[in-house]
Amino acid sequence: MLTALSMALGVMLVVLVLAIHGVVAESFGTWNLGYNLIVGAKGGSLQLTLNSVYYLSRPVENISYEYYLEFVGAEERSRALQHSIRSHIHDAQWDTIEATMSAFPGDGLGSLAGALATDTLRAQDYSELDLDRGGKFGQFTALAIPLCLGDYYGQFRVVGTTPDLFGKLTYGPSADRPYEFTAGRNFKHWDEEHSYFEAVVGSTVAREKKLSVGDEIASTHGDPEGEGHGQKFTLVGILKPTGTPNDRAVFINMEGFYLMEDHALDPPKEDEASAEDASGFAGMAGGFVEPEPEDEHDDEPPTGEKERLPVEQRQVTAILLRTVNPMVAVGMPRTIARDAQGRAQCVMPIREINGLFVIFVSPIQRALLGITALVCLVSGISILVSIYNSMSDRKHEIAVMRALGASRGTVMTVILLESVLLSVGGGALGWIGAHSVMALPAVSHAVEGRTGVPIGFLSFAPPIETLIEYPIIGPIIGNIPPELMLIPALIALAVAVGFLPAMAAYRTDVAKSLGS
Repeated sequence: MLTALSMALGVMLVVLVLAIHGVVAESFGTWNLGYNLIVGAKGGSLQLTLNSVYYLSRPVENISYEYYLEFVGAEERSRALQHSIRSHIHDAQWDTIEATMSAFPGDGLGSLAGALATDTLRAQDYSELDLDRGGKFGQFTALAIPLCLGDYYGQFRVVGTTPDLFGKLTYGPSADRPYEFTAGRNFKHWDEEHSYFEAVVGSTVAREKKLSVGDEIASTHGDPEGEGHGQKFTLVGILKPTGTPNDRAVFINMEGFYLMEDHALDPPKEDEASAEDASGFAGMAGGFVEPEPEDEHDDEPPTGEKERLPVEQRQVTAILLRTVNPMVAVGMPRTIARDAQGRAQCVMPIREINGLFVIFVSPIQRALLGITALVCLVSGISILVSIYNSMSDRKHEIAVMRALGASRGTVMTVILLESVLLSVGGGALGWIGAHSVMALPAVSHAVEGRTGVPIGFLSFAPPIETLIEYPIIGPIIGNIPPELMLIPALIALAVAVGFLPAMAAYRTDVAKSLGS
């Protein structure tokens, strides 16, 4: 029993290591996230991936919101730029010109003032607005979702984004599963009741923080222990478990994210100068334009669209891209690196994560497997020692068996079967022990909370094809959970360690043993 227990402990360690590898591999798998590229500021490509996909590490830097608009179509880009400072200044200047010309009808001073103002306005460069064109990369992009990072809700990251993250993005092995909600709904761009301040949380966040739809949450700036924001967001939806990093994050409306303290950039100086020019034009017609009547609702906050932060004061941490064709993704990183002029980089997350596995995770996994294999080998040697040492006490029994008609082969087979029984029986006990540990609520909840991957008693480790070196049968074995491969491995080990005691039994001298 003690010998079988030692084998059980060795097998339990092997199974747990294989299961841990499977959890890590599934947690870091990028094939099921629904996008194939990430655009962010120049810096470490792995850091950008860890931060944008898994909400780990710190953001590299930010990129301008206008650069994000280069990945959308003409309609969305035009709608966004209409909320820019330059667009408002441009419109204000034209309104002033029209007011000046209306104040001086005919061909007199009004025409002269209007002509001078029009020439001055046309001389200014507004080519960057270009409201009618689409983004430079819009034709290559099927979906572009911006992310704004920097805040925390407890230990969980707060992500400012758009409703498209859960409305248009899909996930799963074939990237065909839509996000679903256990309670509530997706947040909206604008809501009459909650304005821009709606939030959605992952299943792990809701469980750990005991949240429900209708609760109000407030984030802290820059660090879990940082200064809290006064603005609260209303929780309108809780995601179903997905097994992705989204289970461990809080998602808020990006428009509300920008409106929080310390999240807006200062207006560019050139736009301030343009604003002064606009006020100068207004001064030309100020004495001739009737003042607008006071609004009796001036004390009320303006409508949601008027509250939006101008484009020039926005930044995004990263852009999740799904290209129109997988082949387009191959050349996009180089194209963006040349076009961005040092402002941005484009990375393929699957390549970065595979590199991380090859450099860091796989060697650690192999080392752990090597250690646990040695434990099993030591357990096998203990079986050898146990049976071999018992041969001196069992010579009389073996001699009796031989005298009753058992052949040498039969006696040898009995000893080998004893070794196999101890090895496989201990292995089965170890397998049950390992999966029982994984099924414990404290363990399963802790693993799911940290990785987003649910585990239970019947959770098998995925195939580890890197450990299979046989070119012919490799693909076949690669589709079998490695835990099942322990059965033939244990049998082979038992036969190997039981061979020496079996040979000792095979060579037992019947006459001498019976006489003793």
